[in-house]
Amino acid sequence: MTETLLSADIQLIQRILPHRYPFLLVDRVVDIDGCNSAVGLKNVTMNEPHFQGHFPGQPIMPGVTIVEAMAQTAAVMVGTALELADKELKVYFMAIDKCKFRRMVVPGDQLRMELTTVRGKPGGKVWKFSGRATVEGEMAAEAEFTAMMDLPA
Repeated sequence: MTETLLSADIQLIQRILPHRYPFLLVDRVVDIDGCNSAVGLKNVTMNEPHFQGHFPGQPIMPGVTIVEAMAQTAAVMVGTALELADKELKVYFMAIDKCKFRRMVVPGDQLRMELTTVRGKPGGKVWKFSGRATVEGEMAAEAEFTAMMDLPA
């Protein structure tokens, strides 16, 4: 790949991330600006397994899964920019800071996750990101998080 990709569909996402159902939490990543920023989209549907118990009669997407969806978006951004498809990338949380939840996310919502890189560079293992998740322009969650990008030798 020599040209800069501006988006990642589900096929490319699955070539970058090891996650699969029920823990693949991003459907598409658009507006990828190298390793600087990207926007992830997650279509929230009732048939996701966490809604069976969170909560019966009032399904709400757990906050931790919103943060995980933001982290997956960041990993796809970096994986796309650094051409890491099919390279067995693993990403591990190291810290989650300044995490706040503002709005419930429910089935039928589309979660829009805007991610920016705070610190990190190609070849580096430790990256820090800032993310915000919105539904129809309304803030649902925001967080900063640090992750380790691990590629097999």
